Amino acid sequence: MNPPVVDNAAHVVQLALTPIFLLSGVAALLNVFSTRLGRISDQVDRLADAAHGRSPRLARLRLRSRVLDVAVLSAALAGGLTCAAALTLFVGEIRSGGAGRLLFVLFGGALVCAITALAAFSCELILAGRGVRDRADGGG
Repeated sequence: MNPPVVDNAAHVVQLALTPIFLLSGVAALLNVFSTRLGRISDQVDRLADAAHGRSPRLARLRLRSRVLDVAVLSAALAGGLTCAAALTLFVGEIRSGGAGRLLFVLFGGALVCAITALAAFSCELILAGRGVRDRADGGG
């Protein structure tokens, strides 16, 4: 291999690290989301076994789980698009460029999905906080 070819390959690997950092963050978010879903599931199990059946708390937990579903789906899509962006870097280099537009679309899509996941997660946290305050105030 010629030194310029090695330099090009090293540059592509360096560029591919940026999407991989996003992928690491998305993986951490998915871990947090799954933990939150597990906690919601435990609360639903406790409430469903209680004598009073359907309650406002169950409805709130159902809403929280749906919002987290959006967060998980968006984060997973962000991860997939991030992997596709990194792959595009390599394939684009192999095909001598021409993949710039696709790279921007994939990485931009990953960023939009990550933002959507964070927004949905923020909504779930607000719902959880409201539920805690309602219970502390003696309601729901």
